[in-house]
Amino acid sequence: MITILRKHRHWLMIVIAILALPFCIYFVKTDYSAIRPDRFARIYNRDISLVEAKRDARLLDLARALEMPGLGQDLVASANKNDQGQVYAQFILNLLILRHEAARLGIRPTQSEIVDVVRNLKAFRSGSGFDLNKYNDFVQNALSPNGLSEAQIEEVATDELCLNRIKQLLATGVSLPENESKANYEKAYGKLFVSVIRLRSADFAKDVQVTDDDVRKYYESHKAEFKSEEKRKVDFVNLSLTDEQKKLAGKERIDALQKLADRANDVTQAMLEKGADFKQVAEKSQLPLHGTGEFTAAVPDPQLNGDPRLGSAAFQLTSQEPVSDPIQVADGFYILHLAGIVEARPLTIDEAKPRIVEAIKNGRMRELIATKGAEIVHQLREATESPAGAGLEAAIQKTGLKAEKLPPFSLLEDPTAKSNDKQEPKNESPDLIAIKNAVAEINPGGVSDFFPWEDGGVVAVLEKREPPDPAKDPESKAAFDQRYLGNKRTIVFHEWLRDRQVDAGLQFSRG
Repeated sequence: MITILRKHRHWLMIVIAILALPFCIYFVKTDYSAIRPDRFARIYNRDISLVEAKRDARLLDLARALEMPGLGQDLVASANKNDQGQVYAQFILNLLILRHEAARLGIRPTQSEIVDVVRNLKAFRSGSGFDLNKYNDFVQNALSPNGLSEAQIEEVATDELCLNRIKQLLATGVSLPENESKANYEKAYGKLFVSVIRLRSADFAKDVQVTDDDVRKYYESHKAEFKSEEKRKVDFVNLSLTDEQKKLAGKERIDALQKLADRANDVTQAMLEKGADFKQVAEKSQLPLHGTGEFTAAVPDPQLNGDPRLGSAAFQLTSQEPVSDPIQVADGFYILHLAGIVEARPLTIDEAKPRIVEAIKNGRMRELIATKGAEIVHQLREATESPAGAGLEAAIQKTGLKAEKLPPFSLLEDPTAKSNDKQEPKNESPDLIAIKNAVAEINPGGVSDFFPWEDGGVVAVLEKREPPDPAKDPESKAAFDQRYLGNKRTIVFHEWLRDRQVDAGLQFSRG
């Protein structure tokens, strides 16, 4: 690759620049703890090994660092972003599917196309265009220390091209008819005038009584649900940067972290030996051994509060696998060893009583509120048959509740109106999104279904709907059409990808 890129030097301005730090951080922070079985998954009638899975996981780090929207986003779109193990797992398997389908469809990017992609990556550009010094610095300081090379840049560039070609092929069958565009635009950006009737839990609490007999019956039928929280106790070592090292940045900080990572790996390797003792391994590695008290998953030991992953990792340990993989935190690594488990036990009826009373009260209040909400909806919908809406107003008064008029709103924010920085923040109702969903499909004068909310529930009445401002139509509608069509194409792609997963016979080795 570098030889090919150097052929283009006659139009390049070489500017010395330092590689952006985030890429290095991705490599150091990658947590492969969710990918521990020898067989990661099975796809296309073959097993995917742990080694292969880890290698492909690094390509996600690379794609993110190079800001490739396809590989970095499209292949992990349905994963829970709070679960990095799930994100990496989805990327690995979708990447295998992408490559299989590209080969089946005969998609083979040329070398010149690959070079063009690399040459236009943001990480390698400066004010005058492609910057060869940035490229060289990236290869030397980001790829090489992590066991990667220029070949992986070509690899992800090829994958990005294949992904874009497949998306283009799928997009050819997706269109946006004008009648569909117009109807959805008017629905999205028309002004809605809505009144809401709120039912609040506090108004129903006085009508809910719980007897000892209620408690006993509930306990007997839900006994298995009432248990104490399991508690854990762990020993751990913490490999951390010194106060001086914490001030480092860039490559120096990465090198310091890498040394800690190597030491952490030595500890975990030593624990794999037969009869290994965590305390002895820690002493031999000259690492202070720390111990926690008993703690629950909901309330970790104070010594583990520095990162939420530590408490979570403690509850993944078992008697068969009592030692964690190195867990990276901001300034180093932790290794946990399971020191004890206090199993959850059944609660007595007296211990469970506060929770039972609360559960019964909440359930009965929800039933009362839902019943009242359904009655109100029925009354208001009958009233809509009265002429000129007078019956509706009378019906609202008859409920004994006040109708609150909301400020006019649209289902979507106008993308052309967000440039006015002097606009004061809107004082929006916290349940506005739910209200929008409730009235989106009803006609003016219509009444929504009752829907529960955090502190009771809401019934919404759509009084009228005004069309979008004609003066903004051309710009707003063009932006809307582009966004709407893009969303339709994205949905088609992900449906295609889901179908390909089924066809591939995808089987995870672990949930």
